[in-house]
Amino acid sequence: MIAKIPPPYYAVIFTSVRTDNDQGYAQTAGHMMTLAADQPGYIDFESVREGEMGISISYWKDLDSIKNWKNMADHLTAQKLGREKWYKSYTTRIAKVEREYSFERT
Repeated sequence: MIAKIPPPYYAVIFTSVRTDNDQGYAQTAGHMMTLAADQPGYIDFESVREGEMGISISYWKDLDSIKNWKNMADHLTAQKLGREKWYKSYTTRIAKVEREYSFERT
């Protein structure tokens, strides 16, 4: 990830185990990514999935930005659908990123 702002900032780490129900998942996930990117305080997003297990990390300027995103109406609806249809389990962690460094082969 190449952050658009220097640390400190916050990471919302969402680990999940999916069900076999894919109905509407991709469309909702795409919609959530578009909405999140338009929210004040949004920085970036990374995600990886291997079979049922997935890890998604969104990066935010501050805790208020995370709270506002969590409570956005469309996001609340997606959370409800996730619990009802798409996830066997999930855990959300919020962490403050104090520093970052990278390597990129050129």
